[in-house]
Amino acid sequence: MSRTAASFDHWKHLVAESFVPLAARTADVDGFRGQLRSRVLDRMSIVEVTATSHEVHRTPALIAQAGERYFKLNLQLEGTGLLIQDNREAVLQPGDLAIYDTNRPYTLTFEQQARMMVVMFPCDALSLPPDYVGQLAAVRMDATGLSGIVGQFIRQLSENLEVLNGPSGSRLATNALDLVSTMLHAEMDMTPDRMKPQALLAVSIREYIEANLSDPMLSPASIAAAHFISTRHLHNVFHESGTTVASWIRSQRLDGARRDLRDPLHAGKPVGAIAARWGILDAAHFSRTFRDAFGVSPSDWRRGG
Repeated sequence: MSRTAASFDHWKHLVAESFVPLAARTADVDGFRGQLRSRVLDRMSIVEVTATSHEVHRTPALIAQAGERYFKLNLQLEGTGLLIQDNREAVLQPGDLAIYDTNRPYTLTFEQQARMMVVMFPCDALSLPPDYVGQLAAVRMDATGLSGIVGQFIRQLSENLEVLNGPSGSRLATNALDLVSTMLHAEMDMTPDRMKPQALLAVSIREYIEANLSDPMLSPASIAAAHFISTRHLHNVFHESGTTVASWIRSQRLDGARRDLRDPLHAGKPVGAIAARWGILDAAHFSRTFRDAFGVSPSDWRRGG
């Protein structure tokens, strides 16, 4: 979908519709030009932003109205951008990446015309705990190593937005988030002083859960035992991230099953078999929780409902 702003007020409306509400300003209201090209893939949005000089602010008042917490990953394509969050500043040149959190105040400034790709996704879409990702907010990642690979992948997506639909689009969305997680892990390895022991433990626990989602016996007790901690300590780790062990496992399983239901590779499998593949053996329970989470039954979702 491509949309061009008819005015700066229209631009503010388009931005809020595509991302989250933002306070925006420009020194040239009459001369402002802006365009958005976007595609929604499952719970991830990919938006190409082209605009003349302006700035946007995510204010505490706007955050107070927020629902779900999102992360946004910016890839600068043309021009220069300045991202500010948590008293850090990142000057973004073409090829640079930076991540930031919609639940904390931030500012983005573009002094001249600029073009960028923005990937927005819920904070629980990554295996990394949100608090860890927040420690990398407004940290410039240049076009070298893994950051360069991730940037090229996102750039390719931006150049092919029109083909990102159906099962292929869903798989690419999953691939993109996997790459982002890998890149953030690499940043963690390069800057271990950023990481607190509790955050490192949270990363390890989430990776363990992801690797064992197919096991119907996966439980807080088994997860705690695998990490040589008490179940109480395990629950505290998740509490600090604003979630629970059970809800994290459930959301990861449901997301995996939802992808498989639309995947042609699994077209011949019964819904119950797909649920079992993700560790959910009770078909009726799966149907109820799937409908509660996504608003449709597994069968309707599979048919494109």
